[in-house]
Amino acid sequence: MTVQSELLFTGWKGKCPGVRNSTGQSVKPFDDGSAANDEFQSVLGGSYRGELVKDLLRQRVRMPDPVADYLARPGLTGKIRQACEPGKILFLESPPGFGKSHGLCAAFHESETGADRIRWISLTGQENDAGRLLALIEIALTSRATTRLRGQQNASSYTDALSVLLSGVAASGAEDSRFLVIDNVGSIAHPASTALLHQLVVETPANLSLILVSRKPLPFETHSLELAGRFRRLGAEDLELTRSETFEFFGDSLTSQKLTTVTIEHLHALTEGWLTPLGLYQRELQESTESRLPIQDSASVERFLRDAVLIPLTPGQQRSLRIMAELDVVSDELFLALADSACDHAFRPSAASEAGIPLRAIPGRGRWYRFNPLVHEWLQTPVMAGLEERALRASRWFNHRGRFPEALRYALMANAHDEAMQIASDASEALLIGQDTASLLALRQSLPMDLFEQSPRLKIVYGWVHAIGGQFARARALIDDLATTADQALQGRVDALRAFILRGEGAVLEALEVADRALASADLSAQGRLVTELVRSSAMCAQGNFTQAREANRNAARLAREAGDNGSETLAVYAHARIELGKGALRHAEQLLRTGLDTAINEAARSARVGEVRLQLHLVIVLWHQGREREADRLLVNCVRHAEQTRDLALLLAMSLRVLICRTHERLDEAFTWIGRAERTMQAWKVDASVYVPVLEALKGSTWLVSGQIEAATQALERLGPWRSANCVPDMFPMMPGLLDCLQARLEMANQKDECAARTLKAIRDRHHEMVPFGLELHVRLLESVIASRQKGMPAGQKALAAAIDLAAGEHYLSPFTELRRELQPLMEKAWPHLPRLPFVDEIGRVYGIRTAPVVETAQLAEPISDREQGVLELIAQGLSNQDIADKLHISLHTVKTHARRINAKLEVKSRTQAIVRARELGLL
Repeated sequence: MTVQSELLFTGWKGKCPGVRNSTGQSVKPFDDGSAANDEFQSVLGGSYRGELVKDLLRQRVRMPDPVADYLARPGLTGKIRQACEPGKILFLESPPGFGKSHGLCAAFHESETGADRIRWISLTGQENDAGRLLALIEIALTSRATTRLRGQQNASSYTDALSVLLSGVAASGAEDSRFLVIDNVGSIAHPASTALLHQLVVETPANLSLILVSRKPLPFETHSLELAGRFRRLGAEDLELTRSETFEFFGDSLTSQKLTTVTIEHLHALTEGWLTPLGLYQRELQESTESRLPIQDSASVERFLRDAVLIPLTPGQQRSLRIMAELDVVSDELFLALADSACDHAFRPSAASEAGIPLRAIPGRGRWYRFNPLVHEWLQTPVMAGLEERALRASRWFNHRGRFPEALRYALMANAHDEAMQIASDASEALLIGQDTASLLALRQSLPMDLFEQSPRLKIVYGWVHAIGGQFARARALIDDLATTADQALQGRVDALRAFILRGEGAVLEALEVADRALASADLSAQGRLVTELVRSSAMCAQGNFTQAREANRNAARLAREAGDNGSETLAVYAHARIELGKGALRHAEQLLRTGLDTAINEAARSARVGEVRLQLHLVIVLWHQGREREADRLLVNCVRHAEQTRDLALLLAMSLRVLICRTHERLDEAFTWIGRAERTMQAWKVDASVYVPVLEALKGSTWLVSGQIEAATQALERLGPWRSANCVPDMFPMMPGLLDCLQARLEMANQKDECAARTLKAIRDRHHEMVPFGLELHVRLLESVIASRQKGMPAGQKALAAAIDLAAGEHYLSPFTELRRELQPLMEKAWPHLPRLPFVDEIGRVYGIRTAPVVETAQLAEPISDREQGVLELIAQGLSNQDIADKLHISLHTVKTHARRINAKLEVKSRTQAIVRARELGLL
């Protein structure tokens, strides 16, 4: 800005009467009631009266029109409303298309905030002129009839003028609270305009809520305001649709069968809840009568990606972005190693992320970034020339830094099979420790058979790879073949792998025997000892022997620390968390799992490991047990994607959890869809049928039971008969045998065979020798409470139910109550008024649809009613005669009369009618 224009805007009254502009014209002072500059210099040149310019600017201060059929998002609305308090600043930041402005409009609309209290400014590049920006702010914060304050007229600079303006707003008092929205803040780059925005943020009056909206980070610091509790940022992670919101968003398309649940699941995984592409795709679905295209081939979505991502960039920046997209994860250093002369070397991943490109920093991994999957896939089409050469350079870059899994992946992408085999041969054990089974399986297709046959080390590595993926038969075939050719030096490693296979198949005792033999081998490597100790820990945990399981786990953790390998240490943490889960210590398990995940993500630029995926999955299990389904749902999306990348059998567990969550919300069709998807995936992966078929049959049986199809559930349980007879306890599903016994008891109860059900439940305790896993113990207790209420009367059932609730409340262990809702609903409704006042009980009430709070009995009996007397009392209330009661209970008439007299005495009444009335008052009926 020139000196003349600076003086033009400031207009010091009485000090610069003779100031002229660049054309030699006289400039009026700042105090004549005009806009920020009396003679505004437009971008087209020429002078315009300030009031005219002010009238034009006033048209810019208005809210955007609301979006028709906007998806209601109570969670996001709540966050926005909570942050939009007087005197506080909300910053909405995300790449384009995440619905920042529309979400804010919806929040104002749902809160019924008066339009007269909201001022909305949408900035353009013209507001890099500080005078113009100040004029817009003045228009927004003052009414049309307001006369410029005297202090503002005498202001000597923009900052002084803004301070006077904000003082005037503050002087209006708390009753005049207002909202000021400044949209498209990222268009401001000039230091003078940036300084004004910073001043506005710092000096926000106590009766003004300031909301800034931008696709870029703010160009000034805000940490001091955050520490003071005055500043809050909502980013893409808050604005993106959750999985459940995505399903709601496409509800009409699902109902009309234009989309299936599998398709919506894929859409959410591909877009990660990016609102605008999903909205454009939905619109095309509604308008198109032709066959549906994938979202990445949709014309409107492609136009949006081009307009939002590529068009604002220079050709050099576009090429840089496409090279970044050839990598799964990218850093500035890696990009510079691959960039060519046609790239804009200043447009690195960090700069692209700050420019509003959907390139998200990977938490905990420093300056490493990954694209939104939709953009990632779109930028790779068409493939740019030189891809293989760049992939080879990336492979060597990772190999030089000891990142062997990544080096192997990019060597395969470059079709450099010789280099890939060299990496595999030189770093076979490092690759196994890296747990990148997907890359190893891809390499297996390229290995010459003669090389594979001549390398016992590769056979052992691939034995582990197949075992991790559930291909136990293929892994055993490699061991059997190796046993005839290998020397004794490899016997310990072979036994370690064999123990792992046996444990995965559920043969607990055999796995322990072979594991002990492996540990006795002097030639077993430290890595082999570590995995074998983890096998022992898992097997002992399945037996309920948590003390020895913990001891084996400590040995594994010690070996991992000595090896200095984070991947192995992650597996040890995972095993420890599983022990705590078996004991029912959900809070301790969650702490362990989160600590393990924090440790796992501290390594930069590597793929998801098997151990990390299993940590995530078991955190989902903890969250599901505690009823924290929204958190579980969000994390499970990543778990499924990572398990697919690593080709880990844990994908079966992830899909099973998805079935359980769907069943909790009574979305039974979706639950069966996930069962079908799991079956197809396991078949495509060539997983042993003995591994996944029992799990899926158990899920089918329990889902049919929930839907009331007793016969179908019974048939599913019968098909599991041979598997149950073999006493298998699968590694991924250690509670499954006990839960199948519970399923049998539930079916017996559904068929009114309560005595058979009671014997089945007793057999569970006998089998575990009183060391029943905590979750299974809760299932057994809850089913026993139902049987007790049927056989011994309501007080007995209520007492058993209260004891189970007391046991579960300490860890907020909600899942058994959700799972057994069909059986527990009648008992819960009757016992509800007499349950203790606990937050956990309130949560149970939410699950069972009971909204009234439990009440405390106002009167208590001096001597309680016995179980037998309770049974007689309930029959009296039904209007049965003494003889009818005697016949029904198979007791003598004298005994019935004795019970009736004792009931009257305890209730302090003299007749049957009075006894019934008094019993109802006390909640006994």
